[in-house]
Amino acid sequence: MEEHLKQEPTEIIKIAIVGPESTGKTTLASQLAEEFNTNWIPEFARNYLQEKWDAKQEICTEDDLIPIAIGQTQLENEALKRTDKILFCDTAVLVTKVFSDIYYNSCDAMLEKAAKKHKYDLIFLTDVDVPWEKDDLRDKPNDRKASMDIFEQVLVEYKKPYIKLSGTKEQCLEKATKIISDFQKAKKLGFNSFDYLKIQQRNANLEVIENQFEILKNGIPKINLDRPAIINDGILRISDDEAAYFSNFFDEKKSRLKLKKFVPASGAASRMFKFLSEFLNEFKLGEESINAYINRKKDKNLSIFLIAKEKLPFHNEILEKAKSSLPDYETWEKDTRDYGYIKTMLSPKHFDYSNKPKGVLPFHKYQSHTATAIEEHLNECAFYAASNGKSNLHFTVSEEHQNDFDNIIKNVKSKIEAQTNTEITVQYSYQNKATDVIAVDLNGNPFRDENEQIVFRPGGHGALIENLNDLNADVVFIKNIDNVIQNHLQEIALYKKALAGILIQFQEVIFKYMKILVAENVSNEDLNEIVNYIKSKLNIDIKDDFSKYTKESKIDHLKTILNRPIRVCGMVKNEGEPGGGPFWVIDKKGKTFLQIIESSQIDTKDERQKEIFQSATHFNPVDLVCGTKDYNGQKFDLTKFIDKNSGFIVEKNSKGKSLRAFELPGLWNGAMAKWLTVFVEVPLITFNPVKTVNDLLKPAHQSTN
Repeated sequence: MEEHLKQEPTEIIKIAIVGPESTGKTTLASQLAEEFNTNWIPEFARNYLQEKWDAKQEICTEDDLIPIAIGQTQLENEALKRTDKILFCDTAVLVTKVFSDIYYNSCDAMLEKAAKKHKYDLIFLTDVDVPWEKDDLRDKPNDRKASMDIFEQVLVEYKKPYIKLSGTKEQCLEKATKIISDFQKAKKLGFNSFDYLKIQQRNANLEVIENQFEILKNGIPKINLDRPAIINDGILRISDDEAAYFSNFFDEKKSRLKLKKFVPASGAASRMFKFLSEFLNEFKLGEESINAYINRKKDKNLSIFLIAKEKLPFHNEILEKAKSSLPDYETWEKDTRDYGYIKTMLSPKHFDYSNKPKGVLPFHKYQSHTATAIEEHLNECAFYAASNGKSNLHFTVSEEHQNDFDNIIKNVKSKIEAQTNTEITVQYSYQNKATDVIAVDLNGNPFRDENEQIVFRPGGHGALIENLNDLNADVVFIKNIDNVIQNHLQEIALYKKALAGILIQFQEVIFKYMKILVAENVSNEDLNEIVNYIKSKLNIDIKDDFSKYTKESKIDHLKTILNRPIRVCGMVKNEGEPGGGPFWVIDKKGKTFLQIIESSQIDTKDERQKEIFQSATHFNPVDLVCGTKDYNGQKFDLTKFIDKNSGFIVEKNSKGKSLRAFELPGLWNGAMAKWLTVFVEVPLITFNPVKTVNDLLKPAHQSTN
């Protein structure tokens, strides 16, 4: 008898619809079969029990359950022979098992085994939110919710790939149709049922994933550089007097503006302590001296760290913990003490600095206290991103670290507010999980971890364009979490406000021209003036055949150029820092435009492209001031201005297995590629990032007292 409960093996997609009585299973199965032009099988028990009722006026007994399960299985196996793509099953043996539990408080071992073993690519669990309809075989209108809970428990226990369908019959059909269409695409990409459910749970867009597969397969087109942007050719140089003028101009205008400072701060400080982590992993205490290790590895960073660590803002705290947790610390030789010191700093049992976000680490030592990067950003925010006595600061953080941010802000905010006479509002957002990207193995198949689960990785800081898109502000200041300073705050504020003043001046002209273009009776003189402004001030090419356009087409084209978000980007002189810079880029149509480019975006095997990149005179310090509203004060949808053909392909290692993944176009690279862009030179003093722990030893991060 057990033989008759075996499913026939098949490559055909099988979808079962299960749930309590009178939840629309039969209707949905027939509708889906029609939608996908394929077959469906009815519930065997319905005909079986109806015939029994009609013949003997007898209802279902426990003895009927095995014949019902066999009949259902045979219906399914027979239907497979005449089906070529998808088979919809109204009910499954699992339903018989659940009803056995509900009605008889027991289940035949053979029936239970079949319910566990039967496989479907997807199972739809129909919810009880549709009206109950009476017939000869339905008898529990008030028990559907309890039955629903039991169904879900069994589906979870048996590890079945199920999706709950709620809503009206029309809504359920629409949802199911979309799910099945997406599942078919997922199968073609190499995903299985459980992969697809994970994709669903993450709200990931399957079309986006499909595009990522294409990019990983075919590569990302390299950027075609024309030349570096330099002073008077893409980069605006302003004098000290001009900086003061634009700063004052911003101060005059800011009372009518809502300002926000946006700080990406979710990344861990692992790179900051990378050379120290490598030291702990590779150094063999007692087998060689630290000096021998430094010479062997040519590790200048470690040498500098050990010589100057007393100047670090957290030195005393680390030292005291090392002494208290390592009783023999002070009697050890210097190498052993240094090893214990570093271990204490990075150990998860103690400070665990390399796994914490940079923002919460001590950055600066003052006479009265030690300040974190978070505190310094609050200080800056009150200095230059405030209007009408209010300042708004927005951190993007990892959800698990928000409490750390909250605790620091709680301790320092009121003090800073009192000192600056400014009310500071702090908000947070998390990187949207839906922007995570799929990882593949080196053969281009979905990468799987040790549990055979597909792997998603954060999509890079380019994903934060969605966080920026959610902000409501007239002017947004953007700065990295680690680019703060202990000294020269007045000078930093001057140039930050100067960039904002330049932004507002550009906006006023652009908004004036947009209002001219949308008005009636635009003159040819107006059009010529606007064209000249676009070419000379915004550094944007106008199409060669523009003069041949009709007047209406000219107006439409100019509106398309001007009606965009705008960013003014501070640029510092290039002193060999790793990272991107300002360049003139040639697009597919041969037009040049300004863009911030990273080395990974160019073809370094092309000597000409390599030469252009290396000849850059300026570097991108991520010092941006952005206008994200149009001439009517309406927010732009920033996701419409992304160059989706840009981005980065990265290769990583996960527990010894190689993987590849696509990182989204960078926030200030491809994610803002279609913005209006203005580059302005700013002093080097405004750029003091903490890329490694040794950067905290530089004068900008040391007290002048």
